[in-house]
Amino acid sequence: MPLKERNIAMMGYSSVGKSSLCIQFVEGQFVDSYDPTIENTFTKVARVNSQDYDVKVVDTAGQDEYSIFPVQYSMDFHGYVLVYSITSQKSFEVIKIIYEKLLDVMGKKYVPVVLVGNKTDLHQERMVSTEEGRKLAESWRAIFLETSAKQNESVADIFHRLLISIESENGNPQEKSNCIIS
Repeated sequence: MPLKERNIAMMGYSSVGKSSLCIQFVEGQFVDSYDPTIENTFTKVARVNSQDYDVKVVDTAGQDEYSIFPVQYSMDFHGYVLVYSITSQKSFEVIKIIYEKLLDVMGKKYVPVVLVGNKTDLHQERMVSTEEGRKLAESWRAIFLETSAKQNESVADIFHRLLISIESENGNPQEKSNCIIS
């Protein structure tokens, strides 16, 4: 089967761990230093249910509630990873605004999204409950995961589950099987 190209935008408030999740997914390492991202693109070949994907992840600059939704992220993207930090109520509020702007710009009621509550390794500083995240994702018909880029917890799942959701949205439902992401 030929390689399918899938473009994914990683969005969220600043310093929620978007870059850390990207680097963990692509390079398998956690980078502790933090430089605010302008925009980075990461690529990785991932296999989901015997289909190889050339996954291009665009790690966007952190958005806030006043950011205009960048129109370039509404074109040629197949799915979105919307990230907040479980240690920041503000990042959780901002992700709702980003989602609304995304739907508005795309003129759609639904787009394939994974809502990610990152930084579960900082559980003692938790400000956003798992239940709040799950309820928000359900209201969006989105996939919900809590992750730790630092501990590489559920990082590959973000992209695996989003690829399956994208295929399903494109009318190519994938049968459930034992997942292997390489």
